[in-house]
Amino acid sequence: MLTQTTSRVLEPSDLEAALAVLNREPVANAFVTSRVQIAGLDPWRLGGEMWGFYEDGMLTSLCYAGANLVPICATPKAVRSFADRARRAGRRCSSVVGPAEAVSQLWRLLEPSWGPAREVRSRQPLMVADRMPVDIAPDPYVRRIRKDEMDTIMPACVAMFTEEVGVSPLAGDGGLLYQARVAELVSAGRSFARVDEHGKVVFKAEIGAATSRACQIQGVWVAPEYRGRGVAAPGMAAVLRYALADVAPLVSLYVNDFNTPARRTYHRVGFQEIGAFMSVLF
Repeated sequence: MLTQTTSRVLEPSDLEAALAVLNREPVANAFVTSRVQIAGLDPWRLGGEMWGFYEDGMLTSLCYAGANLVPICATPKAVRSFADRARRAGRRCSSVVGPAEAVSQLWRLLEPSWGPAREVRSRQPLMVADRMPVDIAPDPYVRRIRKDEMDTIMPACVAMFTEEVGVSPLAGDGGLLYQARVAELVSAGRSFARVDEHGKVVFKAEIGAATSRACQIQGVWVAPEYRGRGVAAPGMAAVLRYALADVAPLVSLYVNDFNTPARRTYHRVGFQEIGAFMSVLF
């Protein structure tokens, strides 16, 4: 047993203890929890390592180190330990993302060796809804995307990602990993869109991370020519209805604080702020 303050890479046998930490904050930790529930703690299946921080022999904090670096229930002591480990390993991730306080502290420690970042989004409100809005009817034309509609949904997904992140998901490997992720969500029945009579996507969103306690809506996008025409709120209400009925009792998302139209839409649909994320993009 570890009897001092220390950190280590967790092993598959640590799964129960890791899930206990993750379950302390089901909404904020939904992304990592969903991956761990599917893949366990084997780094190859998980797509990265899970670092654990121990105090007096008890696992108290985690950090997922894969394509993203994600501190989880991380105390200030844990953040310092994770930063030391990350510096030694060198940067392998495309972003640092998670609860704003922990990510802010982590980035202060990492920036001298990892910086500069391409972009820092210091406050991204974390929002949650647990019921349908009373004054916004779900768009009846928003539906699940079928497996044979990948050619329909992919251009909208690429446009959303490029607009949101600032780089194309087709760079590097030609988009193979991104296309595989989109196909995974479509196959799982968690990709939704309104498609017009010409086969063009008008609105789209996905339910990304999903556990039995919480899920997370991501990739919300309205075609530019339809913006300002009242498409987003009914579309979000439709996706919220699917999520509450089929996935989890709590539905969350996080949004850039400078995206005033999106924040206004989410509030209209009934999402309430419960905290904030921060993202550091490379």
